[in-house]
Amino acid sequence: MELVIASNNKNKVREIREILNGKFSAIYSLSDLGIRCEAEESATTFLGNALIKARAVSSYTDKAVLADDSGLSVRALGGAPGVYSARFAGEKATDEENNALLLQKLSQKKDRSASFLSTVVLLYPNGDYLVGEGEVKGEILEKEKGKGGFGYDPLFYSYELEKTFGEASEEEKNGVSHRARALENLLKQL
Repeated sequence: MELVIASNNKNKVREIREILNGKFSAIYSLSDLGIRCEAEESATTFLGNALIKARAVSSYTDKAVLADDSGLSVRALGGAPGVYSARFAGEKATDEENNALLLQKLSQKKDRSASFLSTVVLLYPNGDYLVGEGEVKGEILEKEKGKGGFGYDPLFYSYELEKTFGEASEEEKNGVSHRARALENLLKQL
């Protein structure tokens, strides 16, 4: 089966390709196929946003579409930033701005426990779809550690890896990440 990844985020596309390596006959990014699609993520759940993205991209292709919506859930912030993780500090916020706002909001909090959550949707051309979910637990550090990864990775200390995702190699991160777990969950259903 050929697959199109419904994302314009190059880091996310690279990560998904690495995790799914050898599982599909071909894996395409939107740019590989010349698809220009910016779906408005207006849902209040990861599943809702993943479906919005998958359905938007499916209108441009007859291939199966894989969409992911994921984010950081911080207990002391009532689950925020959640579905707003990429735009926590504003619609066009950079990773640095999002991380700075997160640190500011946690500055007086003792409980820094957090989870990365991911929901992936595999949408078939006929409209049927499968859903996979994944979670990884950790906590938010008081300052960034490591230069790897993207997004909140330098702040997220993984209990399993005993280091931040920013300090982890891609192989280490992909071995325990929320996205890897969601994709593994999805693959079991295929």
